[in-house]
Amino acid sequence: MIDPALRSLPGLPSLIVGRIFSQLSATTMTIAIGWQIYALTHDVASLGYLGLAQFLPMIPLTFVAGHVADRFNRRSIVLICQVGEILATAMLAFGAAFHQLTTGAIYTFATFYGVLRSFEMPCQQAFLPAIAPPALLPRAQAMLSSLFMTSSIVGPSLGGLLYGIGPVVCYGLSTAGFAVAFAGTFSLRLLHTVPAKEPITFASVFAGLSFLNRRRDLLGAITLDLFAVLLGGATAMLPVYADGILHVGPIGLGLLRAAPAVGALLMSWGLSRYPLKGRTGPIMFMAVVMFGIATIVFGASHTVWLSIVALMILGASDVISVVIRSSLIQLATPDSMRGRVSAVNTLFIGSSNQLGEFESGMLGTAIGAEAAVIAGGIGTILVAAVWARFFPRLWALDRLEDIFPEEQ
Repeated sequence: MIDPALRSLPGLPSLIVGRIFSQLSATTMTIAIGWQIYALTHDVASLGYLGLAQFLPMIPLTFVAGHVADRFNRRSIVLICQVGEILATAMLAFGAAFHQLTTGAIYTFATFYGVLRSFEMPCQQAFLPAIAPPALLPRAQAMLSSLFMTSSIVGPSLGGLLYGIGPVVCYGLSTAGFAVAFAGTFSLRLLHTVPAKEPITFASVFAGLSFLNRRRDLLGAITLDLFAVLLGGATAMLPVYADGILHVGPIGLGLLRAAPAVGALLMSWGLSRYPLKGRTGPIMFMAVVMFGIATIVFGASHTVWLSIVALMILGASDVISVVIRSSLIQLATPDSMRGRVSAVNTLFIGSSNQLGEFESGMLGTAIGAEAAVIAGGIGTILVAAVWARFFPRLWALDRLEDIFPEEQ
């Protein structure tokens, strides 16, 4: 149920449809291509390469995409990207139907998807502040996160189930979901207009980095998430755990992928009803430490129920830092800079997720999947301790409601 205070926000239903169905389709598709490429290769490293293929396009495109998001109509950019996602997943379905999907084809698709996400995500992240006023933004962010996590629960479970039936069905459903997301974005009407255009210069393209250099609390929040998820990328090893350690098959893989989202859903629902009132910084750091502990427990577990519980705690801890970081960035960033700052945030998110998968895959190849996951959890805890020392303003963060755009 949507919080009564948020029901009157214009454009919120369309935003929800666009974001949720996009995530539902992406997670359904991701579970399928991950399982399929592992079935083709039986190589842990292939899972790492899959994450790397999605991340590499972000390196050259992120800063350009951020400038484009601040210079042109953000809604139009998202619509173009979603058309590309519809066509790409439809081609996956076609390739699967005629048994033409090779590892190279899957890596090519992952790279193309990474290109689309490089332009789509900075624009999508700037939608919510254009709809929700600052006083309601943290609550709206938590509510959107709860719905986002619901789709993250359904997507992997559905992906595992449908892949058991056949990959064509799985990819076909993803294509239909991206089409619904396109319809939601198409119906979205934003209150804020696109800022006045400025010349494309080196300084304007990289203005997001300059802004974060001035706002050390934002830089600390983004990089904390980067290194925590980079080191604690347990989810990249889930196909290995499902197949060779827990022996639960593709349907069990879907349940394992859904477990972090279940924990995140419960936590984000609580944050939407009972938003953080103070000591936001220490709470964020404690959540990252708990993320690391849950990663260690999952890595060492050979019991299905314990693994699922650990993944749920991992997801619940992660969503705390996600809500705090997202709210902090949107509240502290002027609208004219949101595209470029969101682009940097997108790069770091992509680094933590896709490079985290690559790191886990390579480390898993070298020392084994279990040792790699446990080592990542230990590294996450150490990062939280170091960041608390080097970013004292982030540690001292109290109420999100007291944050204002860039201090002059």
